Amino acid sequence: MYTGSMYESMKKVEAARAANTAFEPRRMTAEEKDRLLETYHPDYKKSEFSTLKIGANAGEKVPHELAALLQANPRIRADQIDLSKIDYDVDVLIIGGGGAGASAAIEADNNGAKTMIVTKLRIGDANTMMAEGGIQAADKPNDSPAIHYIDAFGGGHFAAKPELLYKLVNEAPEAIQWLSSLGVEFDKAPDGTMITTHGGGTSRKRMHAARDYSGAEIMRTLRDEVLNRGIPVVDFTSAIELILDENGRCAGAVLMNMETREILIARAKTVILATGGAGRLHYQGFPTSNHYGATADGLILGYRAGAKLLYADTLQYHPTGAAYPEQIFGALVTEKVRSLGAKLVNVNGEVFMHPLETRDVSAASIIRECSDRGNGVKTVDGVGVWLDTPMIEIKGGEGTIEKRIPAMMRMFAKYGIDIRKEPILVYPTLHYQNGGLDITPDGMTGVENLFAAGEVVGGIHGRNRLMGNSLLDVIVFGRNAGKSASEKSKSVECGKLTLAHLEKFAEEMRSAGIETDVQSPKLLPVYTHGNPDFTKAAF
Repeated sequence: MYTGSMYESMKKVEAARAANTAFEPRRMTAEEKDRLLETYHPDYKKSEFSTLKIGANAGEKVPHELAALLQANPRIRADQIDLSKIDYDVDVLIIGGGGAGASAAIEADNNGAKTMIVTKLRIGDANTMMAEGGIQAADKPNDSPAIHYIDAFGGGHFAAKPELLYKLVNEAPEAIQWLSSLGVEFDKAPDGTMITTHGGGTSRKRMHAARDYSGAEIMRTLRDEVLNRGIPVVDFTSAIELILDENGRCAGAVLMNMETREILIARAKTVILATGGAGRLHYQGFPTSNHYGATADGLILGYRAGAKLLYADTLQYHPTGAAYPEQIFGALVTEKVRSLGAKLVNVNGEVFMHPLETRDVSAASIIRECSDRGNGVKTVDGVGVWLDTPMIEIKGGEGTIEKRIPAMMRMFAKYGIDIRKEPILVYPTLHYQNGGLDITPDGMTGVENLFAAGEVVGGIHGRNRLMGNSLLDVIVFGRNAGKSASEKSKSVECGKLTLAHLEKFAEEMRSAGIETDVQSPKLLPVYTHGNPDFTKAAF
């Protein structure tokens, strides 16, 4: 299934493997990293960004694809919707059925709030389910939340909101205990101690995992808890607009059944946006590791209602997305593969970077190797570098791959590739939305009674995220939003429901001279023949 040139390159990798296994390249200096990122990381390509003309972030740059949706027409007109017909009336409305939304629902239910989840797919159809590598928490004797903070703050280019990152790292150990108490089966040593490993940019082994099904195991447990509690879940139903009351406070959402297109009205004392990321917008034409519904809906809804975005110009391109075969192009190859001992190797069999650099540095290094240096491995329709997985068995012993990363082994085995014996080809894939809605430590956005949690939030990780802090984020801030929103709901009296903010937004568009046929939120990507969202070459 490989081309002749790919086989020749693979032979060079095999010949150099013994020496490469023992070789540890030095880490880059801060100056080297800065030069590398400015030259090769997609976030620094000025031509790929637009300046917003309207809204809370007017004058700031965001990717073209996001700008087109932020400055688009709503799917409804205010005069089309009868807000007096209430279909759902709850204390806490949670929009999104992933890890953050489920965690929020559990905590809101604990606080006695009448809670409901609405999700455009099914509960659990989210990036949480697809996360593989693990979840960070400083709960070992040689570690501490302070060290975790330093690692994450530096990895995020010292741009994280300190109060949010402080909350993330300090509540991490308790988050692991909470998940364990709900039934998450973390990897453990024979004596019952949780096994932890390194991740890129970490100075301690604090990555807790459930093999390489970590997100699926966590989501399975949270979903079961939500359903067992009888918390209502309205699936295959999208929020297409937020509802405010006459005082400008969030008071619910306009919903649309994805199958029948029926419009429904949900009134709520508080609302939590937990809609996840934006990978399916395929920024700069990159493939993505994201689930089908990751189309930035929460950013659109929040922005149109008046909420501010933070670091919306920063995305995470995971350094190791599958580059071959084409059937799994862009699929995530977990960073855990490198933490177990695999190294990145170029077409000549040379290790070209330290295996545990941060994700942005690793992605930029691969792009440099494949572009300016010309050391990429050419496939039929792209390029990549080798991730030399057989090194794992050399270092950890026979059976390590099957025991620690069985999902990876199975994914490639479907296409005749045995990662225990053959290296795999990888290239950066659009993975995570670093930026998002700006929140306070209690989870509230700039719109009163509108909370947010999970990947839809910006500022927790700064301008780059370390491995394992996203699963942690959805748990810590999902629970946080559930507690805060349910407590706030106890003192809220909803005023008259209104969609007047849509008319105000439309007037802003007219004043700015914005004319567009685009409607948002996008809801789902389009891949029909002749009309793909993913059209540009990422290489």
